Amino acid sequence: MMAGFGNGTRRYPRSRGQTWSRTGPDRATLGIIGVICAVAGFFALGIVLGPVAAVCGWLAMGRSWAGSRSIPALVALVLGAIDTLLAIVWLAGTATPGNGLL
Repeated sequence: MMAGFGNGTRRYPRSRGQTWSRTGPDRATLGIIGVICAVAGFFALGIVLGPVAAVCGWLAMGRSWAGSRSIPALVALVLGAIDTLLAIVWLAGTATPGNGLL
């Protein structure tokens, strides 16, 4: 009896429905990396680590605002944006003649 014609999914359970590549980090890992970069960016290299955290958070959210969002991804995105803004304000403050914000 040739019911499945050899194309069953019993031997390869991930062959159907999974179209993405598993070579890169998953969303949970990207969210955690983003949170770590955002927290570290408050102390050092905020102009670099802030955008990295925001990008990691955005990728961990699946590049979309719709759907279910994980908490680490949202925290990484928000803290990365705040970190980037603070770094830009700090750099703009050091470029003024008075060497301060005011």
